[in-house]
Amino acid sequence: MDKVERPLGPLVVDISGTTLTDEEASLLQHPLVGMVILFTRNYKNPEQLRSLTHEIHSLRNPPLLIGVDHEGGRIQRFREGFTKIPSMKSLGKLYDKDPVRATSLTSACGLVMASELRACGVDLTFAPCLDLDYGQSNIIGNRAFHRNPRVVAILAQSLIAGMSQAGMANCGKHFPGHGYTSADSHLELPEDKRDLSLIRSNDEIPYSALGSLLTSVMPAHVTYSKVDVSPAGFSSKWLQDELRNRLGYDGLIFSDDLSMKGAAVVGELTARVNAALNAGCDMVLLCNDPEGVKTVLKNQRWIRTKTFDQRINRLQPRGKFLSLDALVLTENYRHCVELINIFNQEVFDQETNGGI
Repeated sequence: MDKVERPLGPLVVDISGTTLTDEEASLLQHPLVGMVILFTRNYKNPEQLRSLTHEIHSLRNPPLLIGVDHEGGRIQRFREGFTKIPSMKSLGKLYDKDPVRATSLTSACGLVMASELRACGVDLTFAPCLDLDYGQSNIIGNRAFHRNPRVVAILAQSLIAGMSQAGMANCGKHFPGHGYTSADSHLELPEDKRDLSLIRSNDEIPYSALGSLLTSVMPAHVTYSKVDVSPAGFSSKWLQDELRNRLGYDGLIFSDDLSMKGAAVVGELTARVNAALNAGCDMVLLCNDPEGVKTVLKNQRWIRTKTFDQRINRLQPRGKFLSLDALVLTENYRHCVELINIFNQEVFDQETNGGI
């Protein structure tokens, strides 16, 4: 299929398998599409992934962005052929014992994670997770660095620094905080009944501390009932009044996946897209609903702005990526992998001997 000259649009969509179908290739050339998000089902090995991302990038100029949820711990979509990234919670526990080692190791995780993804043609991973570890959210769980928001900010900054060394942007999530509620927004709409003052003095601190270091932010499919009846990703009070105006954030805002049950309160998929964009999201994720995506592409109207183009341009990877073969020859990468492997073994030994 011939490459088309077309600026990127606001929709983030997925694909079904390890290669593109003709129908998917045609869909990805639609003006409203701006990014492809990959899942475990799209991966066999690094060579196959590199071929797939090359095929996607070859469809358009500028190339479509390619993203993935690849945070470490249990949220690591690609495993065989990739370094095992420890959970963020294990890094937070290390910080309590040895802050210097923890920050250094977290930076190493960011560099290795981003370098390996870029070597396979993936442009962005939706990390870091900035949620606080209140010990009551199964969906967040060990994805959170720590209960202390200042420790979260410190370790997130280290992860971002490592990612930046590899030329990758970042995405802080899930604003203003998903860690306090126990419900899983993939299955239902969680409700957080805390006052705004409590959220500001706890969950929002990492966003405030990181500021312009965050190239993108993803809000939570959570209703904060004392602030707004709408979930954060559909709420101008959260996205405009709080995130943009009070915190001064000017980067790109992604919605979380609009096919999740936590988004169903807004209506069918096109209504969810409209509500998210109108509330202040710049890009919206539409996953695991190919027929819904077709409907949105048919019905959606969207006006491009200079601000949108500036924000999405900040997500573009910087510099040339190294192939995996070239990457393993670099001393810094090998050193970082060694640090991670040593720590993974320590965690395994401690868990085997009765827990950390």
